[in-house]
Amino acid sequence: MSAVVGSLSTKNVKFNPQVGEEELGKSMNDREGEEIIEEDEDDKLKPEGEVDLGPRFSIKEQLEKDKDDESLRKWKEQLLGSVDLSAIGESKEAEVKIQSLTIQCPGRADLVLPLPFTKTSKSNSLFAIKEGSRYRLRFSFVVVGNIVSGLKYTNTVWKTGVRVDHTKKMLGTFSPQKDPYVYEMEEEVTPSGMFARGSYSARTKFVDDDGKCFLDVSYHFEIQKNWATPS
Repeated sequence: MSAVVGSLSTKNVKFNPQVGEEELGKSMNDREGEEIIEEDEDDKLKPEGEVDLGPRFSIKEQLEKDKDDESLRKWKEQLLGSVDLSAIGESKEAEVKIQSLTIQCPGRADLVLPLPFTKTSKSNSLFAIKEGSRYRLRFSFVVVGNIVSGLKYTNTVWKTGVRVDHTKKMLGTFSPQKDPYVYEMEEEVTPSGMFARGSYSARTKFVDDDGKCFLDVSYHFEIQKNWATPS
């Protein structure tokens, strides 16, 4: 979905289980029980060779550079905002720590997905959600060490081995800070109908401009006719 199903993005294919119904029907027996079998589109687009991005600098080194240029120094400090320079250390690498992934549905308790995920199977879904439900994905993360540039969220969903959704959302560039960043996706509605119900496979990733991956998880979830009755 958007860790269920996505929103506005650089590329966003809306979740539509009825696309390719014939293919789903023909392949149901052949693909039953399969794990995710398609490559992530982002993986396909990666160059075979490493790209030389040049030397990296810690934030302190960045501030030391051109320190005699008053206007440039002020611009850098404004760009960094409220960064606690005493707490950033000498790291040249940014780290993004995903703290929570939450699905919010009006009138329902928040569904907080456990991190780190444990590998799930079709018979042991991570969560279930009712068809036709309004929902919003909310996640929080902390940036430490250095500035993370071009952080993006991607989510891909399969049903019986056929890809039914691929969402990519550019989140932006973030400076290190002690307090977590909180991001909410746009509200969406889960699909409904006979072809929408069932088990889905999904893969969720958070990656920066350099291709560094901070979270890469695969799991299963279900769309059901009704909400599950609490046990």
